[in-house]
Amino acid sequence: MKQGIHPDFKQVKVRCACGNEFESGSTKKEIRVEICSQCHPFFTGKQKLVDTAGRVERFYKKYSHLDKYKGKADELEAARRAKAGTPETEAQS
Repeated sequence: MKQGIHPDFKQVKVRCACGNEFESGSTKKEIRVEICSQCHPFFTGKQKLVDTAGRVERFYKKYSHLDKYKGKADELEAARRAKAGTPETEAQS
């Protein structure tokens, strides 16, 4: 490596908007972030997985010919309807 052309790599404090601070290596003096592992929903376990447009049910319907997934789509559909409060007869028409 050529001498004198690379920036200094040093230990810096990383500050999150939530107030969390930790150390990392960088060429900058200080790093500020909006979200970190302490406040991100994925890492805190507060993330809600949302099944948009019945994708899971569609998957189970597609592979319903396999014994492993038989009836699973119907179970999920019934659970979704029960949660939404939609009667089965009304939803099928």
